[in-house]
Parts: sequence; structure tokens; C-alpha cells
Amino acid sequence: MQVYFLAERKCILTLGGVVVGMVDTFERSLELEPDGLSCTLTPFGGYLPVSFRIDEDFFLSPPPEVALYRLGGERFALSVSGFMRSDQSLKILWQETVNGARLTLLRQGRLFLDLQTEAGFVLVPLDDALEGCRAAPQDDGFLLYTETRFCLISRAGEVLISSEGHVVETGARLIAEVPFHDSRGHAALCEWERGELAACSLKTALPPVPQTFALALFESVLLGLDPSPFLAPELDGDALREYLGEFVSVVLTDEENRVGLVYPRRERIYDVRYFTVETDGRRVVNIVAQ
Repeated sequence: MQVYFLAERKCILTLGGVVVGMVDTFERSLELEPDGLSCTLTPFGGYLPVSFRIDEDFFLSPPPEVALYRLGGERFALSVSGFMRSDQSLKILWQETVNGARLTLLRQGRLFLDLQTEAGFVLVPLDDALEGCRAAPQDDGFLLYTETRFCLISRAGEVLISSEGHVVETGARLIAEVPFHDSRGHAALCEWERGELAACSLKTALPPVPQTFALALFESVLLGLDPSPFLAPELDGDALREYLGEFVSVVLTDEENRVGLVYPRRERIYDVRYFTVETDGRRVVNIVAQ
């Protein structure tokens, strides 16, 4: 079988005790046999390795650090993330009192918020990107934010929002600009009230280039935007949404008019289904599932 490896950090890949090369955010593939082969990704920069065995059980339930993508046939992609820091000692990064609660940001292998209220202590796991965060009151909870990420936590320690984005306003309402990272550079200005999304408006958009025309069509459906500018008059956008179903991301292929849509199968396991668009030079006239 053909297996593609990706990792959120640059790693050394070891298979069966033999170092085979480097892995990072750019996919690299190998021909493997799923016969209990041991696999270890050792990251640079003070993080612990992730190890697992590639066997029949692995394809039914990958470990927590691995997302498995079924690409069709005997082709799979493994995306590894969530590496733990090798330094497991307790480090207090800061302590503050916010909304009458004691907040302690700490690291012990990974990043945590120690939240102390009148109800007791709660330890909240956080994304590593929040390590340099600041804290602010928000409603009756707590907002942690950096220039590029934010997290809203309730007084009970529940994570209500965790997102990329730049916080624009806090206080009575939370407003943030959230990037979509799509081919057209979309971003949205979103507003939350008491942890619930109250409003969201498109802020930026760039015209698609020919190499991303098919990508832009499917991304518009994924983001809940109107796909009709990409479609011939006889094609209906609502019917297209129903036809495509619930997918969570869009990936490019080596062919200009062919994309893969990623559908959740079960926890940490995804199916990638491929679609090719046919155009009249300006708009899509047909979509073929493959």
C-alpha cells in the first residue's frame, strides 16, 4: 500500500527501526506492508516522539496523535500532531485574577490553564499557540488571546470557542476576524454573545485564478457561500450542496479541475472522495464524482 506521511513539526521518520527520512507539512509517500510495522516520528526542538504500529487495528482506530485519511484503493495519508514537550517539569507562565477567579497559565509537557473559582479547581488543556496569551474578562467567563488565536472559557472550565483569528473587541460582546485559509483569501468578521455565534460577515475575497477554479467552487460550498458565480445557469447551488453532503475540507490534486473532499468516517478517520469539474471556459457545466 502507498502511505503518505505529514507532521505538524519537522520530524525524523523511523520505520522498523530504520531511519527512512524527514517528514514535515509537505506530504511524502512510501510503499509499505501493514504487517505490524513499528513507526516513530521524532520531532526537532525539544518535543517527545510519537510511536505506533501500522497493522490492521491501526486502520480501525489510529492513536490520538494521528489522523488517518483514506485516499481510495490502497492509498492512505497519516497526519501526526499534538507532540508533547520533552521537558515535563512544571513551569508557571503567569497568574492573574479575572472575574473574581484565579487563572494560572502553566506548562507541564503541554499547555494548561489552571482555573480556580469558588467551585474549586479545573485544569483546562490549551492549544500550544496560546502560550504567549493574555487574559481578559468576557461575559462571566474568560478570554485568552494572542494576535493570531483566541479561546473563550466558561466559569466552569468549558472551552466555548477555540479558533484562529485576531480579536477586535471584547467586553459585552466578542468580535474577531477569522481567516478561512482558502484559495480566495476569505476572512470573516464574527461576533459572539455568551459563547454563541450571533453574526458573521464576509470581510475579504480575492478572485480565483485558473489553477484554483475547481477549488474555489467547492470551498464556497464548504464555507456556506453562494456557489452560483461558478456555476452554469442550469446548475443549482442548493442541489449541489445536497449532492456533495457534509465534508470538512477541500484538497488539491495534481489535476487542475480535480479536487478531493474530506468526509469524516469516525473519530480521527476520514474518507477523501474525488470530483472533477467540466467547464465551458467560464463556469462549471458538470461535476463528475470519481
